[in-house]
Amino acid sequence: MTLTDISWEAFKSLKPEEKKPYLACPNGGGMPYHTLFAQQFDRNLIERLCALANRIRFINKSREGALFLKSILAHKRAMLYFSQPSSRTFLSHLAACQILGLTTGSVRDAATSSEFKGETKEDSIRTFSSYFDMIIMRSPEQGLAEKMAWELSNSSRPVPILNAGSGKDQHPTQALLDIYTLIRSFEDKGGLEGRTVTFCGDLMRGRTVRSLSYLLTNFKNVRQIFVAPPELQVPADVVMTLAKKGVDFEVSDDLRRAVKESDAVYMTRIQDEWDSSKGASAKIDNSKYKFGAEELKLLKPDGIIMHPLPRRDEIATCCDRDPRAMYWRQMRNGMWIRAALIAATFGYENEINTCGY
Repeated sequence: MTLTDISWEAFKSLKPEEKKPYLACPNGGGMPYHTLFAQQFDRNLIERLCALANRIRFINKSREGALFLKSILAHKRAMLYFSQPSSRTFLSHLAACQILGLTTGSVRDAATSSEFKGETKEDSIRTFSSYFDMIIMRSPEQGLAEKMAWELSNSSRPVPILNAGSGKDQHPTQALLDIYTLIRSFEDKGGLEGRTVTFCGDLMRGRTVRSLSYLLTNFKNVRQIFVAPPELQVPADVVMTLAKKGVDFEVSDDLRRAVKESDAVYMTRIQDEWDSSKGASAKIDNSKYKFGAEELKLLKPDGIIMHPLPRRDEIATCCDRDPRAMYWRQMRNGMWIRAALIAATFGYENEINTCGY
């Protein structure tokens, strides 16, 4: 079952969970060929990718191991097509490619490409597929990565697409690095099951929140608390998904109470780039939704603070040196889990796991 077996209209109408079989690697093993949604990853795939990321970071510690990793995909090329601003997502994907030896190209501003002359994004992506073996793309346009995955799979030059952020909808590789951070943080403390994770900030427009919330449903008894102003509270479709899966969750406006109950607090910034009118977000009172010295006192001794970054003032800098502040490690974890995903997409999971390094 591949994308060549279904029309675009029929594929588009499916739920994300129903699309999963069409997006898998054709050589079996269950890994995605196109990575578009967080819902593509069940617990087995999550744990395999985390184990592969751990293996890659261990191998990379020695010169010989690093050279071996660079040989893995030295015959492949990856295009980083980022039509939306990015620092960490772009650089961590770039570094992941470099670890595995891929040659990379990039377009980060449409004004430097033929889109400036009127070329469509679709034609640009078809062009990239002629020169590169993988397209890693970020776009403000929801659904573009999904549409191009279908288009390329039905073309004479099919290449995998990795969704590095699409509109307000999905950010699956961010969710993978977030779950990887959670697993590593609690692996020696009883694991992730039975924990409480609080999301705070702009939950309505935060694609990282949506994607991580979906991944957390793969772990038993993980309670989710959503803390935000009413205007920015978690979307109804996320709530419906959690209710359908029987997940214990709460919608709240009390950050300090949530912090006391939480094992992990996931802060997010106000996503004012999505404002329907200029300055709309500035009218929302978000003064109660910031993490500072007082919140730090309430957090459990083995709790952690996370943030997809960039931040503004939602986490005070006085928190940065606290050992529970995990956002800098979280950021670095993105390089390793993305390297694991790229390697697995090209079918090198077993070779890396069984090498002698």
